[in-house]
Amino acid sequence: MPALDAPTAAATDQPAAAVRTYLDHLSVERGLAANTLASYRRDLRRYLAHLAATGVERLDDVTEAGVSTFLVHLREGDADHPPLSATSAARTVVAVRGFHRFALADGLAAHDPASGVKPPTPAKRLPKALPLADVEAILEAAGAPGTSLALRDRALLELLYGTGARISEAVGLDVDDLDLAPHEGDPHDGGQQEAAGDAFEGTVLLRGKGGKQRVVPVGSYAIEAVRAYLVRARPELAGLGGPAGTGGALFLNARGGRLSRQSAWTVLTRAAERAGVTRDVSPHTLRHSFATHLLDGGADVRVVQELLGHASVTTTQVYTLVTVDNLREVFATAHPRARG
Repeated sequence: MPALDAPTAAATDQPAAAVRTYLDHLSVERGLAANTLASYRRDLRRYLAHLAATGVERLDDVTEAGVSTFLVHLREGDADHPPLSATSAARTVVAVRGFHRFALADGLAAHDPASGVKPPTPAKRLPKALPLADVEAILEAAGAPGTSLALRDRALLELLYGTGARISEAVGLDVDDLDLAPHEGDPHDGGQQEAAGDAFEGTVLLRGKGGKQRVVPVGSYAIEAVRAYLVRARPELAGLGGPAGTGGALFLNARGGRLSRQSAWTVLTRAAERAGVTRDVSPHTLRHSFATHLLDGGADVRVVQELLGHASVTTTQVYTLVTVDNLREVFATAHPRARG
């Protein structure tokens, strides 16, 4: 097989020379990053080896069946390559499709044999939700030992779990985005709390993907944690004199600046460690738990869609798969005739 960087005399119809032209196009005209370009080069080198092994010498001799066979080989592997996952195989097929589309548009081939070959669909990964006991343990651990940063951490995590906000949405909040209007009888308003957990009502304005905004209700636990932070901790952090422009930020770091996404992630993971939670905890863990627990409690999927800020209910419905799994597990262990 000719080397990718050594064009042959018949550059217009030999696959290796066409690949070289395509890679030049990706590098010079599209400005792909070095790592991305290396991935394309590696994937297309394997494709060229497949074409050579099947006796294909001209792009016009490549057929849709031949491209499909290459996909099968990716998934099955061979003596020199392990089988690829659906995700990795899909990436390689995308590179091959892009190459053939370019070859047709640039006059290097008379047809595009890859246009009808679809990348394999990666297996749907279910969101990871924590049991309620683990969430409560993490929230408690975040608030100890009661320092300014601990009050901030508890308020942050309570707000994440209480609203289903993305971490980026939470750290982007300003104080003015909160509306923590007290009910009549709010103890913070000089009255008497009428019922536990029913003394507050509030909302928060979240700015999601694509600049979309949504107003989400805030529960009493989150409100109490945020109030404690605003009264007892944030003034101290704000007094440290953070960078200009962070004056209105809700969550501040130890230097008085706006808390970053990376720092918020660290807050969560450290709280999980202190709580002894051994499950994997990621920035979306509390958001996933929020959605799953709502559905487990009987919430309508379209209500959860609105709370999460999903553009399509299809995105939200993946959480119903988690709920079905939970129901199946309970049924299998609790019903007297669930098992033979």
